[in-house]
Amino acid sequence: MTETLERYFVPEPSKFPIFGSVALLLFGSGAAMWVNKLAAGPWIFFAGIAILVYMLFGWFGQVVRESESGKYGHQVDTAFRWSMGWFIFSEVMFFAAFFGALFYVRVLAVPWLSSGDTEALLWQGYSGAWPNAGPNASEAFTPMGAWGIPAINTLILLTSGATLTWAHYGLLKDKRGQLKLGLLVTILLGVVFLSLQAYEYLHAYSELNLRLDTGIYGSTFFLLTGFHGMHVTVGAIMLMVMLARAMAGHFRPDSHFGFEAAAWYWHFVDVVWLCLFVVVYWL
Repeated sequence: MTETLERYFVPEPSKFPIFGSVALLLFGSGAAMWVNKLAAGPWIFFAGIAILVYMLFGWFGQVVRESESGKYGHQVDTAFRWSMGWFIFSEVMFFAAFFGALFYVRVLAVPWLSSGDTEALLWQGYSGAWPNAGPNASEAFTPMGAWGIPAINTLILLTSGATLTWAHYGLLKDKRGQLKLGLLVTILLGVVFLSLQAYEYLHAYSELNLRLDTGIYGSTFFLLTGFHGMHVTVGAIMLMVMLARAMAGHFRPDSHFGFEAAAWYWHFVDVVWLCLFVVVYWL
């Protein structure tokens, strides 16, 4: 009986963490300078973006090459799965903070400002019915309805989750055409979602007088939906990379965690949107 001992993979020293640290430093300081109207701000900000893109291409490219060359075993696969799991958990906490802020405003802060001594002494006649911009808002606005573009976008994202799962089944059955077609359709659905959301924002600003500075309703609406849109963009980029890798012949039915990680992230984005649709648009 032959016993196979799996090697413990130790990566070589890498320069990319240093590039990542410099990129984040330039990104943050450039953004702060830009907000404060310093001339160098935009240049430093985009320099940080450029270095970050270089780091991502270089570092992930190195990982892909190591994976395709057979250097990774079960130990590395488990480490990757735990890492992606903790990353998605951090994203859950990120959105939980914004959902918590919305809950605090709707259930506690606004009703408190519109009742009792607070209303009598500070904000006479203020109604706390949601949606509400807050007691100090002076301009009228129209809240975003649920049964238009948001409902269509919900259907689009749910469909994209199904097409991605279909692509995954194709990979498990070694049907490369199904894998590539499913990924392509999922990416296109993500692009359609983002296009409709951009149109929704344009409609909100031009016709509903709903802006980021429209009190507490506008700020929570655009922060929640805007950050979600950013995550859809990141997820679509991840799926584009997976499609490029699939076309290059990467992934096997028994070894394809790169694809699974992108799929986990996309399904997480789908779930967040369902919560957004119910809490932000519908209720």
